[in-house]
Amino acid sequence: MATLKLSLRAGERIFVNGAVMRVDRKTSLELLNDVTFLLESHVIQAADATTPLRQLYFLVQMMLIEPADAEAARDAFVRTYPLLLAAFSNADIRTGIMDAVELVERDRPFDALKCLRAIIPIEDSIISGRPQPTFRNARIPVAVGASS
Repeated sequence: MATLKLSLRAGERIFVNGAVMRVDRKTSLELLNDVTFLLESHVIQAADATTPLRQLYFLVQMMLIEPADAEAARDAFVRTYPLLLAAFSNADIRTGIMDAVELVERDRPFDALKCLRAIIPIEDSIISGRPQPTFRNARIPVAVGASS
């Protein structure tokens, strides 16, 4: 793995391999090996998982934040996503869910979170009755070198 440098603000948290760390001042971290991490800005609390896609996102997030319980979160994800596919008729959401499923199956939950974050605004639009943003132009390739 190439070195990855992260800049964190004072008081910001980062979740690394299941551990929660908070920095007390602006700092930079350099990750020198393979590590699973989430920035605080990408983490949703259980109380905020109030829509079907946010609940699916929360399950994938738990695979990263709680490695000891990752299998239980994965099982819940496998039980949940077919229900969402049945509930949503929006093609962009359905495609985004299937992309996330493929990424989880390939043990790439971090990338699955990116897919789900991209389609949550569409779900929000559906729920609120606003015009729906499009997802097709923002798809994340699920394979190296793949394009949408």
